[in-house]
Amino acid sequence: MALGIGLIFGIMRLINFAHGEMVMAGGYAMALLVTLPAPLVILAAIIIVVSLALTIEKIAFRPLRGNDPATLLVASFTVSYFLQNVALMIFGGRPLPFTFAPGLSEIYEFAGLRVPLLQFVSLGLTVFALVGLALVLKRTSIGIQLRAAAEDVVTARLSGIRVNRVIALAFALSAVLAWVVSLIYSAQIGQISPTMGVRPLIIGFVATILGGLGSLAGAALGGFVVGVVSVLLEIFLPAETRPFREAFLFGIVFLMLVIRPEGLVRVRALQERV
Repeated sequence: MALGIGLIFGIMRLINFAHGEMVMAGGYAMALLVTLPAPLVILAAIIIVVSLALTIEKIAFRPLRGNDPATLLVASFTVSYFLQNVALMIFGGRPLPFTFAPGLSEIYEFAGLRVPLLQFVSLGLTVFALVGLALVLKRTSIGIQLRAAAEDVVTARLSGIRVNRVIALAFALSAVLAWVVSLIYSAQIGQISPTMGVRPLIIGFVATILGGLGSLAGAALGGFVVGVVSVLLEIFLPAETRPFREAFLFGIVFLMLVIRPEGLVRVRALQERV
């Protein structure tokens, strides 16, 4: 989730709050197509989510490009609220039970530890997404263009880079990452709803800020730090305070940002040049 948010911010300086609705769209797409063979469900869901992301970029964000960041922020809130209400009108507000792969809930035992298969799948998909995105950014020409646009959009455009295509690709990549989240998250909670993307969006946003806005390495690091702190709180908090775990989590993140407000990874492109 943090990678998808950080990717768009790195290029457009846009905190895309509609990213949560990409997760929601992925969940509903898989639910509607669940009768098809699993590979077709995955392929079709990714195509639907990517198409939705590209449509949003072209209709909602491209006309506002170059405006004040506050305008883009309001636009992202508007798109998020609009998509939530469209889903509400079509599917209703009641959560629908959904499990794409029931076998993911199977428990495996290793050295006395009982671990759900979903945990291994989640780890594998996360590592695959992280390594794949790193290879695209470091080893391909389009990745170099993405990094150039993240560094300075104006200079990239003057250098002959087709910025519209680069930004559209960034939205497509973030949509694929959102689909990965929708697969894992819907399997964890066992249901889908119009607001299912809100909670992971907030946690992913916190992780992105903690790692350093505009840095994909920082986003990944921030995500792992938030995950580790969350698990440690689950272990050490008294039972009666565990329902408020996220309040403690955000409090700890706030203290970390007071100490290092730029995040764990400094982004050179966001530093003032003299």
